[in-house]
Amino acid sequence: MEYYWTHLLWILWSVMPGFHDCFNIDTRNHRIIKGPRQTQFGYTVQQHMAGGQKWLLVGAPLETNGQHQTGDVYKCPLSRRSGGPSCTKLNLGRISLTNVSERKDKMRLGMTLSSNPNDNSFVACGPLWSYECGSSYYSTGICSRVNASFKFSRSIAPAFQRCETYMDIVIVLDGSNSIYPWNEVQDFLINILRKFYVGPGQIQVGVLQYGEKVVSEFQLNDFRSVEDVVKAARKIGQRGGEETNTALGISVARSEAFKQGGRKGAKKVMIVITDGESHDSADLQQVIEDSEKDGIIRYAIAVSIAFLQYWGYYNRRGINPEAFLNEIKYIASDPDDKHFFNVTDEAALKDIVDALGERIFSLEGTSKNGTAFGLQMSQAGFSTHIVEDGILVGAVGAYDWNGAVLKETRQGKVIPPKSSYEQEFPEELKNHGAYLGYTVTSVVSARSGQLYIAGAPRFNHTGKVIIFTLKNTGELTILHSLKGEQIGSYYGSEIAPVDLDDDGVTDNLLVAAPMFFSAGWEKGKVYI
Repeated sequence: MEYYWTHLLWILWSVMPGFHDCFNIDTRNHRIIKGPRQTQFGYTVQQHMAGGQKWLLVGAPLETNGQHQTGDVYKCPLSRRSGGPSCTKLNLGRISLTNVSERKDKMRLGMTLSSNPNDNSFVACGPLWSYECGSSYYSTGICSRVNASFKFSRSIAPAFQRCETYMDIVIVLDGSNSIYPWNEVQDFLINILRKFYVGPGQIQVGVLQYGEKVVSEFQLNDFRSVEDVVKAARKIGQRGGEETNTALGISVARSEAFKQGGRKGAKKVMIVITDGESHDSADLQQVIEDSEKDGIIRYAIAVSIAFLQYWGYYNRRGINPEAFLNEIKYIASDPDDKHFFNVTDEAALKDIVDALGERIFSLEGTSKNGTAFGLQMSQAGFSTHIVEDGILVGAVGAYDWNGAVLKETRQGKVIPPKSSYEQEFPEELKNHGAYLGYTVTSVVSARSGQLYIAGAPRFNHTGKVIIFTLKNTGELTILHSLKGEQIGSYYGSEIAPVDLDDDGVTDNLLVAAPMFFSAGWEKGKVYI
């Protein structure tokens, strides 16, 4: 439908008087450019100039790269000297975003194409590109910018947000002689590790074992999957030691382990697993204060069998274990009920593992301005439009499918707050899914200069178009809106500015309603 209406708009331009950039369709000397039918070759097309030669860019959103249906873009020369079209795949679907657990299958790259005549670059998008956060996948979309030599330049992902599971976790494991049996502690450790979503852009895990001395079993960046971490944990043997120097273990974890493979911006989490009072308790206050300054969240766990034996040892000798419990609580971050685990029987071990996983993953919620969660299914790149200082990106899935318009500049991403849209897209209509950003473009006003325009074809079921300004600070101001008149007409699904006299100022705006119903037929309609 989009293809036919784009061409209908061109035909309208060619027959209306006063239009300058019109053309005729040569039906006799036509040229047919073919590509793999199963890839949806031709879903999008874009005329392009590069290297002094005319090209046709062709999107193929179902193209495969390796084992994944990523989509891709073909370049097809239009020069007569080239001996006829011979299209070449650009292999943009093979490009990956680093340090992200991405899901590229069915990302639909090539569904959107925008050419920039100023520098002969172009942008191709895959709005269904997703990445993994914990057990969820977030379809935020991604675009690739390609230079005049058809070489990949950079990725554009304005809706991408860092995972809540972006954490560096260091486990400080008591391996002194009092820990017995070791296999019980090792199984407990492995059960904890299996709760973690280890991978690029998510969790990294390192393990220290301590007794009298401290030994690094493996560092934060040694492994990139939970399977590899568990395999390494199975090989950890008990180091032993006559003393339990817990303060030393915490100190080494803070000063060394978090720096060996640690990532900037990652939440720091320390899990201390021990079975009794430390021999260097006098040093605990200082190391805990230092950990607080470094922003390290600490969980303290008294391990299963050893703890029960210790408890029995205390009771048989009439010793109050309160000092031991107080020390474990002191190690844990406040509040104690969230960070301290007191094992009273073996059945509680599984509950502890489950609770620990839930509490760790709730450390980071949505951001204060509410953009992080609102953009996680945004499908940014459903539409794009190149402007002087960047790229406008339509994100139809943002904010419960009401949609949004984002912007990418060389200085970074521009994300207007959700409140910017509330006047034209009131909260009480949120379930209608307006699809703002289905299409985006810009016009030039004699009075106001450059203005941006976006379509929302499902707004209140009749469709809407908004005209707005967007500063690079994120301030979006809606100046005017145009509303559709018929339910289901998809008003605003295509918009095209027209400069009648070629003076650089937009004279008319064409708005398509391709599903407009008239005289018993879905004939469509174009508004001027």
